[in-house]
Amino acid sequence: MTLRIAVTGGVAALTAIGLAAVTACSSGSSSSSSSAPASTTSAAASSGASNPLGGAAASGTVVIGSANFPENELLAEVYALALQKKGVKVTTKLNIGAREVYYPQVKSGAITIIPEYNGTLLTVEADPTSTAKTTAEVDAALAAKLPSTLTVLNPAPAQDSDSITVTAATAAKFHLKSIADLKPYASGMVLGGPPEFKTRSDGIAGLKANYGLTFKSFDPLDTSGPITLSALTGGKVQAADVFTTTPQIVTDKLVSLADPKFNFAAQNVIPLIYKPALTPTISATLNEISAKLTTSALLQMDNAVITDKANYTTVAEGFLQSIGMG
Repeated sequence: MTLRIAVTGGVAALTAIGLAAVTACSSGSSSSSSSAPASTTSAAASSGASNPLGGAAASGTVVIGSANFPENELLAEVYALALQKKGVKVTTKLNIGAREVYYPQVKSGAITIIPEYNGTLLTVEADPTSTAKTTAEVDAALAAKLPSTLTVLNPAPAQDSDSITVTAATAAKFHLKSIADLKPYASGMVLGGPPEFKTRSDGIAGLKANYGLTFKSFDPLDTSGPITLSALTGGKVQAADVFTTTPQIVTDKLVSLADPKFNFAAQNVIPLIYKPALTPTISATLNEISAKLTTSALLQMDNAVITDKANYTTVAEGFLQSIGMG
């Protein structure tokens, strides 16, 4: 189980990195970037919680929400722009808060669509006992366990998940592409990560069980934040648990190793939908986005809005143009 079970996605810890050079732990909340698009909430959207037909959804308006961190706001903006281009009437309700705040709003129809992460959605809301790991397993479990008012569309290849990450120099020196490649070298390496990584089932224990890795030692740091990143780039640790859409992967030229044995459960970006409001246009549009949204593309967009302070709408529009949906 990943560290995102208390919030929605690894970049929750990155909001503060991009804005104030400090990180927020995954159990906390973080405010959105000042360059994020302004939240627009219609009166119908606000009243949806008391309307069994879904408030704004009942009046033909699609309300797209987001959690309170940059990546999720950016994905919501991508969804909103794409649907608007298809003639769908859209309002946005961004930076709502953590999952415990926005999830009930989607269930009631006050929010029509929100970008989610399939693994965390499954283990936090749908089935906390689930041991599903692969994308197919996680999505099948979601289909069986989500409430009747909710559905998900196709998952994107893009994942915001835990990863074992090394510097480009370390990857080149030892010819590392996957976690499995670490086996001959792990005994001489210090592994860094949040303190709980020492006892998590997908932490040290999982790496040993799935890949036969025994590291020289473990250095407890922070949650994919500046302490971990500094330790990795400075050589204090040679490998670390870093979220796959952390902007410093781009700026510090880090390498996230592939996880072919699914030590870390899938965390694919996936649209969560208030089912009564789903239309063929919504389904086709969002599935087209998901089909073309890769981890690399999401990482580049995160880096643009978090590190470079680019305008969210501009970045979202650029992505849609790059995949032929502009």
